[in-house]
Amino acid sequence: MSTTASGPGDDRFDPSLSAIMSERRQLINVAYRLLGSLADAEDVVQETYARWYAMSRQQQEAIESPGAWLTTVAGRICLDLLGSARARREKYVGEWIPEPLPDRTEWISGRPGGTMADPADRVTLDETVSMAFLVVLEAMTPAERVAFVLHDVFRYSFAEVAEIVGRSPAACRQLAFSARRRLRASQTPAIPPARQAGLVRDFKLAWEAKDIDALIGLLAPDATAIADGGGLVDAMLLPVEGGEQIARYLVDIAARAPDLTILERTVNGRPGLVAQQDGVTVLVMAFDVAADRITNLWAVRNPDKLRPWTTG
Repeated sequence: MSTTASGPGDDRFDPSLSAIMSERRQLINVAYRLLGSLADAEDVVQETYARWYAMSRQQQEAIESPGAWLTTVAGRICLDLLGSARARREKYVGEWIPEPLPDRTEWISGRPGGTMADPADRVTLDETVSMAFLVVLEAMTPAERVAFVLHDVFRYSFAEVAEIVGRSPAACRQLAFSARRRLRASQTPAIPPARQAGLVRDFKLAWEAKDIDALIGLLAPDATAIADGGGLVDAMLLPVEGGEQIARYLVDIAARAPDLTILERTVNGRPGLVAQQDGVTVLVMAFDVAADRITNLWAVRNPDKLRPWTTG
C-alpha cells in the first residue's frame, strides 16, 4: 500500500493500518479451521474489520494489541456461528462436508491449476486442514472446537482463549483436553504423502476404467463414502458403507457421466481428485488412507462449496 506523507498524523496512521491489514491472513486461517467454510471465514473477517473501523481513532489507539483484539472478535463471531450451525445443518439436504480447499497446483505435474488467490486470503495447507481433521472438528462442541483450535493449532494461551470463549482458563484447558481425546480416537497412522498419492492415482485409473475389482482392492472393506450436494445437485443423501458398495456406486456414476474429466489435485493439503464436466468443476473428492487402503472418501458436489475451484 502506498503512503502519502501529508502530515504527522498520516505518518502515524499508515504503519498502523498496515499492521492491521497484515493480520488478515491469520484471521482467515483461524476462521476457516473454526468453521470449515472459506466463504463463512471471509464473512467473519470482513465483519471483524468492520467492527474495527466502526471505532473512533481514539478507541483504536487505546487497544494495546490490535492483532489480539481482531482475533478475539473473530473468535467470538465464529463461536456464535458454530452455535447456530447445528440448527442450520438440521435443515441441510443430505450430508454436510467442510468446504474443500485447493492449492492451485497439480501434484502430478506441478503445473499451475488456475489463477492464484490473493496471498492475504490463502489458507495455509497443513495437517490441520485435512478433510479428516476438519470432519473430527465438526463432531466437537463449539466451545471445544474454539479452545482446541486456538490453543493447540495457533498456540494462544488458555487465558487468551478464555477471553473468547467466556469461560475460565481452567475450563478452556479441559475443553481442549476433551477435544484432543476425540481427535486421538479418530486418528489413523499417517502414511507417506507419495504413497497416498499413488493410491489415489490408482483409484483414479480404476474409476476411469470402471474396474470394480480394482476399486474394491483399493478400498478398505469397511470404507465409508459421504457426498455433499446440499440439495442443489444430485448426490447420495446417506453415507455408503463398504468397499464393494462404494466401488459399484462409483462405476455407476462413471457409466452415467461418460464425459467426466478426472484430474489429480491437492485437496486440503492431501492428494485428491477433481471431476470436471465441460471445463466446470462438478466434484471435489478427498480421501483418508490407512494400511494402504482408502478408508474414507468425501465427495463435495455442492456448487456453492466449489467456488474456490473455479478456474479463470
